[in-house]
Amino acid sequence: MNSLRTIAVLAAFASCFSAGAQQVSQPQLKIESSNRTLTVTAEGSVTAEPEIAVLHIGFDTQPGDSKSIYADGARTSNAIVSALKQAGIAESDIRSESQFLDRDYTKPHKFKLTQKWTVKTTPQRAAETLDVAVTAGATSSGQIDWTVKDESALEEQALDRASTRAKENASTLAKGMGVRLGALIYVSNQLSSPGYPRPMAMAMARSAEPAPPLAIEPQKVSRQATVYAVFAIE
Repeated sequence: MNSLRTIAVLAAFASCFSAGAQQVSQPQLKIESSNRTLTVTAEGSVTAEPEIAVLHIGFDTQPGDSKSIYADGARTSNAIVSALKQAGIAESDIRSESQFLDRDYTKPHKFKLTQKWTVKTTPQRAAETLDVAVTAGATSSGQIDWTVKDESALEEQALDRASTRAKENASTLAKGMGVRLGALIYVSNQLSSPGYPRPMAMAMARSAEPAPPLAIEPQKVSRQATVYAVFAIE
């Protein structure tokens, strides 16, 4: 009797295993004439000379009591902004980024004042503007964002190039596969700005003899578009 039960269990196990093997071997995607499509992905990029330089400048005070540090920081803050305006930077191009008086936890009962701005100027005056700020008291500066006046136009150019390339690639692929390209079924796009390594904030100390401005070479501005398109094939 026990042997008969054992044979029955083994037969049932074999049956389940066989069914599972058949399920795994079945195709996951069913190809039909109704979903004859061709998919392409294409990229397009545009590069232009920068028209605007956005400088990130700021300063940190030495640790001290809150009242004296605030007074010292206020003098430095006004000196930097005044120097920038005297250098021809419009008030509308100077924007506060952050400012705070905070406890210096490495030293008991001591405080530090930190303030940062963004300053917009031309690429040709980037080095000069940075030099003006450092001479006036900026001690934490160096990051520069390069851009153009009309970023949307640059993005449209990149998207147009990606779209054109997607259509060309689809036509070439259809011809190579011996089919005729049909109507566009679906399309999506993504825009991106290629990342460049940004310089870390540099602590700049003032010396007795004024140093010449840094040699700064503007970076080109780039935009990249990716287009994903699905076409019907006939």
